[in-house]
Amino acid sequence: MNEAVTIDEHDHLRGPRDAQVVIVEYGDFQCPFTARAYAALDDLGERLGDDLCLAYRHFPLPKHPFAELAAEAAEAAAAQGKFWEMHDALFEHQDRINPETLVVLAESIDLDINRFRDEMLARHYRPRVLGDAARARREGVDQTPTLFINGERYRGDSDELSLAKGIEQALARRRG
Repeated sequence: MNEAVTIDEHDHLRGPRDAQVVIVEYGDFQCPFTARAYAALDDLGERLGDDLCLAYRHFPLPKHPFAELAAEAAEAAAAQGKFWEMHDALFEHQDRINPETLVVLAESIDLDINRFRDEMLARHYRPRVLGDAARARREGVDQTPTLFINGERYRGDSDELSLAKGIEQALARRRG
């Protein structure tokens, strides 16, 4: 994969599109390493403010039994304008993800629960989740989390210190 990975109009963005640092993350809501990246990116986002934009894409791994369903729940929340609220709730309650707790989380973020249930039962957002996963494979993704910082694949660890270093390197390259 030689092309830079960039954000598009379908991505869920946290932060301004024209930020100094743009991170595209492929994640899995049941992956402990993606959860570690979530915590690190949350802290880094608070420190960097509008200098950081995070785009989240789904790459549910087959070894995590409810990862695909959790991704669909995030998309159902997105349809009601609450992707990031569900994203955060899923990571904060990662150890309890199952079909029943997805409904509880949806209620906790004030979703229209009947609409949520109907869309989840119909697997309405499965094509979006599978589309993200297919795109991930085309971009060379084979594990979670996989991050691209300013278009380039990040090869470091998902802890805060490593990610901060990766971001600093990306900023240095950008400055020339």
